Amino acid sequence: MPSGPDSNAAAPQVRAFHHRDTGTWSYLVADPATRAAAIVDPVLDFDPRSGRTGLASAAALLERARDDGLRIDWLLETHAHADHLSGAHALRERLRAQAGAAPRLAIGRRIGEVRRVFAPLFGLPDGAEPGFDHLFDDDEDFAIGSLPARAIPVPGHTQDSLAYLIGDALFVGDSLFMPDSGTARCDFPGGDAAMLFQSIQRLYRLPDATRVFVCHDYGQGGREPACETSIGAQKRDNLHVRADTGEAEFVALREARDRSLAVPALILPALQVNLRGGALPEPEANGVRYLKLPLDQL
Repeated sequence: MPSGPDSNAAAPQVRAFHHRDTGTWSYLVADPATRAAAIVDPVLDFDPRSGRTGLASAAALLERARDDGLRIDWLLETHAHADHLSGAHALRERLRAQAGAAPRLAIGRRIGEVRRVFAPLFGLPDGAEPGFDHLFDDDEDFAIGSLPARAIPVPGHTQDSLAYLIGDALFVGDSLFMPDSGTARCDFPGGDAAMLFQSIQRLYRLPDATRVFVCHDYGQGGREPACETSIGAQKRDNLHVRADTGEAEFVALREARDRSLAVPALILPALQVNLRGGALPEPEANGVRYLKLPLDQL
């Protein structure tokens, strides 16, 4: 069971950045005592109609870090996202060029299982996961400056899903949405609704005051997109899984809802990039980079 923040838990400074095109929230998480920081789930701008990429959204986090006098030590991915392209690789290389040293780009060790599922579809090479500097073990402890941090496995949406507990702040990826939006789908290869239920139960054992920061929000019911809630609020109000929700009830609801969902618009380009830590494919002989579009046989 993951240990949680007590009454003396350090409180990181958290700045949230919303990527409206994909509904993604990225975070700049800082230790006020040492000015060390991490960036969680940065987004690479991508226009699928033109194939153009851009770093404006991700670079905004670096600009904020510079203005606040922060040092980026970690680039943290909660999982291999299917709905946006990661900006982590581009940020690492920009920081390397600017400062001569790069933060560590990290994800959970189960990214290898996800890669094995999708590598044949895209013709990806076998072997270790390229692009990542560190693969977290389940419940691995680390630190951001003087802030204690832990990588908590929360499989169910995907096999590699992690939640990061940093001081009193929990970054849940796609395991939980805002309470009025429930939880993420579990119908991707390797996903499992019962597994997600058990993962959420682990998170619900954290103190109710634990701050919760979600990876996506689309403004349910026309409200403004939001990103922060708490464990107590989730247990009381989550649309799909409250503290008193049983596993069978959740699995039936989640699987029925998943059958009604369309394939994410960016899943094919996103996975090709995100399985590489956000690195784009190498250029072909003509100097152009290409993403593959696998087709069904007629």
